[in-house]
Amino acid sequence: MIIKKPENFNEQIEQFGKCLEKFNKIHSITNYNDLSAVIEDSLEGLKFITEMPKVAIDIGSGAGFPAIFLAMVLPYTKWHLFEPNTKKAAFLTYAKVNLKLKNIIIHNTKIENETPFIADLITSRAVMKVPDLIKISHGFFDTHTKFLFYKGSNVKDELGNLKAEIFENNMRKYALLKGNDVC
Repeated sequence: MIIKKPENFNEQIEQFGKCLEKFNKIHSITNYNDLSAVIEDSLEGLKFITEMPKVAIDIGSGAGFPAIFLAMVLPYTKWHLFEPNTKKAAFLTYAKVNLKLKNIIIHNTKIENETPFIADLITSRAVMKVPDLIKISHGFFDTHTKFLFYKGSNVKDELGNLKAEIFENNMRKYALLKGNDVC
């Protein structure tokens, strides 16, 4: 999918950086210093998605990577960010408000504690192994859902017998699974 960054993207990124720096000084929610690399990594995954999702879920959203940046470039997608850590969920809310991202809903809970709904896209970055991600997202996907997982070098081992396309960019591996392959 070809993504066009919104006109205010650079301003939003600058504002996000300020939010993260301010919040991180007090609450220490992430140790990433190179925001441009995180942004590039977050957006790179969208190259492998062929259809615009209407509803998306990010599991274990943490400091907002990749979900905040994906929500910026996909403003017509309703994003549900699941983050059980209260400090991190507070940061996500703080960033959402400061960036005026009306397409984000923050869930300060584990996804498995929420009432299920069907998403077109489910993302996650380095939270847990792929089979476990699929297991906890049961009820949130159907045969049309795509899973985009931001993984590392062990992704093939994690997948086991699961069918997935794997794309590489530098050290990152993106695992794309289709709902009809995991249902």
